[in-house]
Amino acid sequence: MHLPLHDETIPPEWIDSNGHLNLAYYIVVFDHALDVAFEALDIGTDYRRRTGNSSFAAETHTLYRREVREGDRVRVSTRVLGADAKRLHLFQEMTHVASGEVSATHEQMCLHIDMATRRVAPWPADRQAVLQAAVRADAALPVPLVAGRRITMPGG
Repeated sequence: MHLPLHDETIPPEWIDSNGHLNLAYYIVVFDHALDVAFEALDIGTDYRRRTGNSSFAAETHTLYRREVREGDRVRVSTRVLGADAKRLHLFQEMTHVASGEVSATHEQMCLHIDMATRRVAPWPADRQAVLQAAVRADAALPVPLVAGRRITMPGG
């Protein structure tokens, strides 16, 4: 299962004093794309309502590569790089629709949460199977070079 793409046009209120997309709104766009992906995986809104479970972000890493400006149309792809009993490792890439250039990447580790206890809990077996299918769907693709990247000073 390849996850659906998400397209979004950047509104003027998301532009900062430097004349480009404020860094916080990159995360908003990635989150909108994640909502679309989670619905496709059936771990979104209906899943939360049905099961009382959700997912929380445990760690994220965003790499800003190219400016995004007011009115730009961007497209976000989402890949499941890995999944286990309680975690989901995601990688997203934002590109300019017009040029195809990569604007930013976003990597995230999510935890499956039982909302009654607000503690990490195993995914139900049927969701584990779907998540593993999503991992396999993109297994032939190379792992993104920036996946797992850490922040460090040159030479450090």
